[in-house]
Amino acid sequence: MTVLSLLVAFFLLQQGNELQQVLSDESKPTTASVPGFRSDLWFLPDDENLGFVEIPAGPFIMGSNPALDRMAYENERWSRTRRQGEVTLPTYYIARYETTVAQYAAYARDTGIATPETPLDGPGAMPLTSITWPEAIAYTRWLDARLRSSDDTPAVLRAFLEAGGKVQLPTEAEWEKAARGTDGRIFPWRDAAPAELANFNGSEPREVTAVNCSVCAFGLSDMAGNVWEFTRSPLQDYPYSDDDDGEGLSDDALYVMRGGSFADPLNNIRTAIRGGIDPGVRNPAIGFRVVISTN
Repeated sequence: MTVLSLLVAFFLLQQGNELQQVLSDESKPTTASVPGFRSDLWFLPDDENLGFVEIPAGPFIMGSNPALDRMAYENERWSRTRRQGEVTLPTYYIARYETTVAQYAAYARDTGIATPETPLDGPGAMPLTSITWPEAIAYTRWLDARLRSSDDTPAVLRAFLEAGGKVQLPTEAEWEKAARGTDGRIFPWRDAAPAELANFNGSEPREVTAVNCSVCAFGLSDMAGNVWEFTRSPLQDYPYSDDDDGEGLSDDALYVMRGGSFADPLNNIRTAIRGGIDPGVRNPAIGFRVVISTN
């Protein structure tokens, strides 16, 4: 077990033992009704599959070709001899929205786990930020357990979980395929950047339901801008391999974050952008979304 794996385990133990005693019933986060989300199901979206969107199995093109994308960075290059590479993924499900304040508050109230550095008193549909990578992992494990145990979990999700799927952070390949689709989009809505579809070059995040991006790959929201999103892939040179992904593969790993934020310029909200983050960092421009996948 690596140091990072121990960090995740220690966080869970410490939070469960110590912080649960600190959070009385009166001080635990509470959440009012959030339009479009189900208060009886941990504030997941009120739609057929609780906001999870199927990404079909198959290949996609990963990385950037500067001949097509003049804003491409060197760390998006596939290899010395190739600009881009093809990656084939099995079917998985990804959240339509970034994880929200209300969703994490439901977790905090259910478990007694919360930290004062992560604000939970804002509007419930705002993206959760100021959270560390181990805390995001802990949330995914909790949601996995809740979906498995609930009689209200949609049949398609239940079957996928029973077949080996689990709730987790996306790999950077899962994230990129969901953002760019299978037609190599530079932005989730193809190659232009309509300002109304992305929250960037600004001063604050917006609610995850602010824009319904029907023209985006797979209809997902805020895959460009709003907040950076954690993945479970360590930051390293391409070519990508899912053998390198996991929850604690290196003692000193930086983990990939994707998508850019409200504070970033246009070049940092492209589908291929790759940032790196220390797992212990909290930042008001960094959050996450979840997947259910078998990888």
